[in-house]
Amino acid sequence: MRLIAENLGGERGGETVFSGIGFKLEKGEALIVTGPNGAGKSTFLRVIAGLLPAAEGRVTVEGGGEDLPSVASASHYLGHLNAMKTALSVEENLDFWRAFQGEPGLGVEEALETVGLGGLGHLPFGYLSTGQRRRASIAKLLVSRRPVWLLDEPTAGLDKTSEERFAGLMRGHRQEGGIIVAATHLPLGLQGAKGLVLGMTG
Repeated sequence: MRLIAENLGGERGGETVFSGIGFKLEKGEALIVTGPNGAGKSTFLRVIAGLLPAAEGRVTVEGGGEDLPSVASASHYLGHLNAMKTALSVEENLDFWRAFQGEPGLGVEEALETVGLGGLGHLPFGYLSTGQRRRASIAKLLVSRRPVWLLDEPTAGLDKTSEERFAGLMRGHRQEGGIIVAATHLPLGLQGAKGLVLGMTG
């Protein structure tokens, strides 16, 4: 599988925040997106994910076949918000995402064990601390299989141990042929990743 961006541009509030971006990522590759606040990192990821329209250019996947014909169908998106219902239990939230996103990955309890939340699946998501909420949202990446991970400041709220655990999960994803695009201010431990620096253009 390949993830390809051609002459990609994005807008925020009618103002251009980036333009003319191109990249090609093969299976197992990663792209780290950096830049100052307001440079358009989050907008960039949302355009790739299909959550915002591209102002110009396009993003495509090759090699996904009938099951994964589009970037949206091939991608997990982890944004600033954790995309969980606070009144539902952690387990109920992950059960929903596992069913909604198609091809099953790890079981819910195994995913929670993997992110260090074993035994907490019965708790309402709203009861969790900031770091626990982020770890639960990372578990969402594990309960269904999608080859492209789009990550916006994925380690926000994590302690050092959880950061290292997540770095291991990202390494494993790449070793299995997965692709990662991550916007971050902090080192993520992604060895050999490509880099893209966004600057203010609007």
